[in-house]
Amino acid sequence: MINDDVLEDIRARIAEREELGIRGLAERLGPADWADIVPRLDETEIAALLEILPDSEISELLGELEPEQAADILETLETDQAADLLEQIDPDDATDIVAELSSEDAEQILQAMEPAEAAEIRELLPYAQDTAGGRMTPAFVAIAPDIRADDAIAMLRRVAEEAETIYYVYVLDPQEKLLGVLSLHHLVLTRPSTPVGDLMVADPLRVQAEADQETAARLLVDNNLLALPVVDDQDRLLGIITQDDIADVLEEEATEDIERLGGSQPLEMPYRVASVPVLVRRRVGWLLFLFLAGLLTTQVLVSFQSRLELVPALTLFIPLIVGIGGNVGSQTATTLVRAIGIGEVDIRDAGWVMLKELATGLLIGLILGLAGLLRGGLAAGLQIGIVVALTILVLTIWSSGVAAVLPLILRKIGFDPAVVSAPFIATLVDATGLLIYLTIAGLVLGAL
Repeated sequence: MINDDVLEDIRARIAEREELGIRGLAERLGPADWADIVPRLDETEIAALLEILPDSEISELLGELEPEQAADILETLETDQAADLLEQIDPDDATDIVAELSSEDAEQILQAMEPAEAAEIRELLPYAQDTAGGRMTPAFVAIAPDIRADDAIAMLRRVAEEAETIYYVYVLDPQEKLLGVLSLHHLVLTRPSTPVGDLMVADPLRVQAEADQETAARLLVDNNLLALPVVDDQDRLLGIITQDDIADVLEEEATEDIERLGGSQPLEMPYRVASVPVLVRRRVGWLLFLFLAGLLTTQVLVSFQSRLELVPALTLFIPLIVGIGGNVGSQTATTLVRAIGIGEVDIRDAGWVMLKELATGLLIGLILGLAGLLRGGLAAGLQIGIVVALTILVLTIWSSGVAAVLPLILRKIGFDPAVVSAPFIATLVDATGLLIYLTIAGLVLGAL
């Protein structure tokens, strides 16, 4: 992260058009540093910076920026320069940028690019950015099964610069269907005359182009792969997803889940460049929904107002009851969303997940209930202590069960389980927790 002092130094150099000073900074700062700096500059400063930086630095910078920001910069450049810059960016990243351009600007830039480079981007454009197809690169190495090992090595030397990675070599039939994969390590250690068809691992792991990007990420990570082949519905190899692509996917998915668990819609841009109106739009929808849901709590209190007036001591423990229910539910939901996200559990596991969380809730309820009995008994008498203890026991079991089952149900019906956010669970449990509390109070304190 670039600190404010460095940023102000860069701004001063830009203002003074200190070309040598900025180029000297460019030698010390990497693309990720510039990607942190550029969103914090205004349009005039960005334009001046682009006039000074060499194209090689600009292309690396564009590859690090969010696609929308990179597209905004491209639109300020001449078509030929924009085309040259896109040619230097990995095809998958370049495609994400082109997808953010207007149709007219995108077509002009693609026509100005080298035909082969433009063709790669056109092939990737139909795939949504959050799919395996949208994340793949077509720069892979493929050979036929009857090629000798020494001929394959010679071919690899010729194409090494163009391939995204040559750790894996993919074996295809004449229809470009994926037959197998072999590692470069295995290839160089075998006898020169051996056909690669005898060396390959047949029927390797693969992912459909339309599959969600997180599915591809989990396959690659869980199986310790350096790259994952992406195929169409006829098993033809379209491209590969590599580890650097997956690192971005996992960061994006983790960020999105964290934001959703906090009751906010995910930002599609860095926080630094997000305006106040954008932050409001992303947050206010959930807050309005939770406000309406919170009216249930008010309604419960109104319905039991007479009971609270007869036994004012019950009011003292409402914050405690509300807090425990929300905290237990939030903990459970967060744990389950994480487990679902990494593929540990799905709807088929609902039975044992529910039993596990109910048992956990029971034990937690017994421990917290004992503490509630002591605190309530000391503060308001034994009967109130019993009410508090029983409420905590029932409420922790109820909260654990609700927070365990809702994420699984939502995943089953096609919703992101992260939308079962901690605030939503807390609001739901607040209302039901008060209902449980005041109902138990009526049963225990029979005189009411």
